[in-house]
Amino acid sequence: MKAKEQVLELTPYQPGKPIEDVKRELGLERVEKLASNENPFGASSEVKEAISDAAAVAGLYPDGYATLLRQTIANDLNLNEKQLLFGAGSDEVILMLCRTFLGPGTNTVMAEPTFSQYKHNAVIEGTEIREVPLIDGVHDLNGLLAQIDKQTRIVWVCNPNNPSGTYVNETEFKHFMERVPEDVLVVSDEAYIEYVSAADYPETLPMLKDYPNLVLLRTFSKAYGMAALRVGFGIGSEELMQTVDPVRPPFNTTTVSQAAALAAWKDQDYISWCREKTIAGKKDLEAYCKENQLTSYPSEANFLLIDTGLPGHEVFEGLLKKGVIVRSGEALGFPTCIRVTIGSEEQNKWFKEAMSAFLSEQRA
Repeated sequence: MKAKEQVLELTPYQPGKPIEDVKRELGLERVEKLASNENPFGASSEVKEAISDAAAVAGLYPDGYATLLRQTIANDLNLNEKQLLFGAGSDEVILMLCRTFLGPGTNTVMAEPTFSQYKHNAVIEGTEIREVPLIDGVHDLNGLLAQIDKQTRIVWVCNPNNPSGTYVNETEFKHFMERVPEDVLVVSDEAYIEYVSAADYPETLPMLKDYPNLVLLRTFSKAYGMAALRVGFGIGSEELMQTVDPVRPPFNTTTVSQAAALAAWKDQDYISWCREKTIAGKKDLEAYCKENQLTSYPSEANFLLIDTGLPGHEVFEGLLKKGVIVRSGEALGFPTCIRVTIGSEEQNKWFKEAMSAFLSEQRA
């Protein structure tokens, strides 16, 4: 069987190392995972009850339209329900956008480094990929604009950016949208929007009225604590979302995941609590970095990209042996960095102790 040449060159996505694997391999009793930007507090307590109730109809196909979840979110965001496109995580919405608009003879523009799935799915579709280096960890919007031509179909703006945590402010983003051709899709990936505290972060929902070529991505995998259940959605003009919808696989979000997402969405008090705890934890780790002569990128997400001055994989391995799983920056385009998810107060303390022990060993 002959596969597409571009597929043969791809490697599967590598998630953070599982806790049980590390315990077994290294003989450790306690391991904390701070590698995948998950919510350490989990989902709202309302979610568990919703999952239990939904499991009673596991023998039936789900509502492919995700009607109740769709209508609730549309109403709360003051949108038409047909402006929403649901996927098994926002990853699948990315896949659907690529499948709809990209192919041989087209190109797509993105930052480098940024979230890997833009490039991954573009490669599968056989499109040309144009990457523009970050400037101090931030998207170079002028550089992205310079790469757009008549064959450009999608420009990706990860905001806040993964893996740097940095963001594009409202003034810059609006000026960018004003200059992007109307027939080029701009995807603003806002997976970490619930954690943003910057006053000048773009308010993109109102921009949808002025820019029918704008799509926003949201997810239940991060602040909502539902990474295992796979629900995300895109927001755009009705015409645009209905153009993409036929690409959506049937029943791509399950009855259980829809019910869980609905319960999680309704408990915004819990999301606010998680946000406050995470921001406090981030400030604590930023202070720790300064005290230990480590540089961290200014982050509006629930993680820090920390430059240790050492090979990222070396730091990753050193922390792994001490029971902390982080992400090596070598695989993320930052070879002397590690990316650390903000955990609970206890998890952050465990990380700081492990990091201090590792740094002492290196200095000795």
